[in-house]
Amino acid sequence: MNTTSVASDFRCGYIAIVGRPNVGKSTLMNKLIGAKVSITSRKAQTTRHRITGIQTRDDAQYVYIDTPGFQTRHSNALNKTLNRTVITTLTAADVVLFVVEAGTFNDADAKVLQLLPMTVPVILVINKSDQLKDKAPLMAFAQQVASRRDFAAIVPVSAKQSFQLDRLEGEIRKLLPEGEAIFGEDDITDRSEKFLAAEIVREKVFRFVGDELPYTSTVVIEKFEQEGALRRVFAAILVGRDAHKAMLIGRKGDRLKEISTQARLDMEKLFGGTVYLEIWVKVKSGWADNEAGLRAYGYE
Repeated sequence: MNTTSVASDFRCGYIAIVGRPNVGKSTLMNKLIGAKVSITSRKAQTTRHRITGIQTRDDAQYVYIDTPGFQTRHSNALNKTLNRTVITTLTAADVVLFVVEAGTFNDADAKVLQLLPMTVPVILVINKSDQLKDKAPLMAFAQQVASRRDFAAIVPVSAKQSFQLDRLEGEIRKLLPEGEAIFGEDDITDRSEKFLAAEIVREKVFRFVGDELPYTSTVVIEKFEQEGALRRVFAAILVGRDAHKAMLIGRKGDRLKEISTQARLDMEKLFGGTVYLEIWVKVKSGWADNEAGLRAYGYE
């Protein structure tokens, strides 16, 4: 139930965060809402679902939607599903944040920009701007990208360092429609704890195994129980080959133990209680080869 008090000029709306893979979209959303609800990794294509993050202020509620990075290279079933998620999100957004990496604008960025509807205001967010110490190249880069479209605002930021995120939030608020809050003031996401638990485990898988493991590997929560502040989570990591299973388990189970420990600590921080976590690794090839298999594992 929504219990948020509403100011006379209260604003509320959906903000889609889009861009090519690995420009920092998930980090940006987590920093904007002040909690980690979208997983991050140096590995491209980490975000696979439409993740909602909610930030409620006295005068506005921001409903951020972190989207998968738009895929331009391969046209397999998973990438087609991810791209459809991005396009669907754009049509429902009140504001779009088009995120690029400071100093880099390539063909993949251009293809994402072409997808953005002209009927929705777009803010150009230049992430990792702290990496360009000289402001002159940054200004030249901003002008170069701005020549491609009439942006509602251009904001250089560093999501990792929380640089200029308050300015970005202010620019977003100007573009949001007036209206009551959609979610309660304490809500930070519309995703279930079971879903978030799976995402946290998946993040640790990619963090500790990295490029050695195909990005199609996924995590399924087979059982999620809660008794008061205690949560019992039983998760299965699905991989395509026995070699991938051995890779995840590691010598004497050390790698799987580290994945489990770090995932449990993140869950306890996010859920605010003790977590008992068990993880298995299972070989299940072909799950991402068709759209029916993708839907079976929660892909939209």
